[in-house]
Amino acid sequence: MEKIGSYWKPIILFHLLSGSRRYGELKKAMPHITEKMLIQHLKQLEADGLVLRKALPIIPPNVTYSLTKSGEGLRTVLYEMANWAIQNDQKEDEPLFKNLKDFPKLK
Repeated sequence: MEKIGSYWKPIILFHLLSGSRRYGELKKAMPHITEKMLIQHLKQLEADGLVLRKALPIIPPNVTYSLTKSGEGLRTVLYEMANWAIQNDQKEDEPLFKNLKDFPKLK
């Protein structure tokens, strides 16, 4: 829980389940996260061995983030968390998610 126990970390990991993403893509996918929080959590996830940061030495810089093998191991856990959130959504008139059809497939 120390590695994924914050509000934003599971969401970041969720977005990386479907493949590598650039910083801008992650920020766009999570418009409510501040840049400071996103950078901080990406660094923590990288330090914890869940996310791999790949920087290409070009101009402008091209940095991509992807899941490590350990991060991929959380796929089932993240799926179950999303499933629980859908089933236990308290705002029935405004569902949190429609369903899990767009969730990256379990392997």
